[in-house]
Amino acid sequence: MDKLRAMELLVATAESGSFSAAGRLYGLSPASVSRHVNELEASLGVTLIHRSTRALTLTEAGQRYHRDASDILASVKAAENAASDQNEAPRGILRVHSRTMFGVSVLSRLQPSFSQLYPDLVVDLHLSEQPVRLREDGFDLDFRIAPPAEQGLVRRRLFLSQRILVASPAYLARTPAIARPQDLSAHACLTYWTSHERVYWRFRDGGAEHELAIPAVFSSNNGLVLLNMALAGQGIALLDDYTVADQIASGALVVVLPDMRVTNATFEEGIFVTYPEAPFIPAKLRLYIDFVVAHWGRALREGSLPGRRS
Repeated sequence: MDKLRAMELLVATAESGSFSAAGRLYGLSPASVSRHVNELEASLGVTLIHRSTRALTLTEAGQRYHRDASDILASVKAAENAASDQNEAPRGILRVHSRTMFGVSVLSRLQPSFSQLYPDLVVDLHLSEQPVRLREDGFDLDFRIAPPAEQGLVRRRLFLSQRILVASPAYLARTPAIARPQDLSAHACLTYWTSHERVYWRFRDGGAEHELAIPAVFSSNNGLVLLNMALAGQGIALLDDYTVADQIASGALVVVLPDMRVTNATFEEGIFVTYPEAPFIPAKLRLYIDFVVAHWGRALREGSLPGRRS
């Protein structure tokens, strides 16, 4: 008996509701499908399917076997795909979601080089501040600023990040000096909008922490907008360090209160690579993750594209 084929036919019968429908899927007669299932039941010593003139229904043992067999068949299929991936150049579509600023600061810089290496693999990059459900929303991969809470997802921390206060030299030259968080009350603060509630920033100096209500002159739910406002000399913005690395290096922005930690959420955030848990990672997903892991730091430090040909 071909046990794997018998498993496939049992699963197909259970999901289609008849030997005839299962047979059509595999090009077999209803009698042949029934024979395979009978042999499987005989080898196991249990009845898997109740047969009647009206319908086929799984027994309790059949329900358990159907669940386990479905998992086994999915693993076999994944193994076949993984083996096939080794012999073929990656192709198709990879659907990626990312927080906006990480997508702009890192992923968009890396994409030209990735496309050059894998021209048959199309990356569909979607940027937003909203959380997504990978399976339900049709994404293969998500770059998040916090680890996933959902079951069935793999998380991999790319790096930890810090939020920092930044402003343009022109803004700081025309405004009062800032020596402590309380001095911000006399300044134009550019805040990230999350709700209609008042904005608070948390400060950590050594072991001490305190919270301060911030008088916002402008708010946005998009970090790129806040960055542009800070560059235009409109005030002080709280942004992730990796999103302003270029501007600080060039002198376009200056760090405010550099000896203090500051956040509008938690002090332990970063970028987490998140993807659905599976026995085997598809080659296109593995290649993209490995590429980003290998090159994100260089993209931030140099603003350059790794491996780009001159």
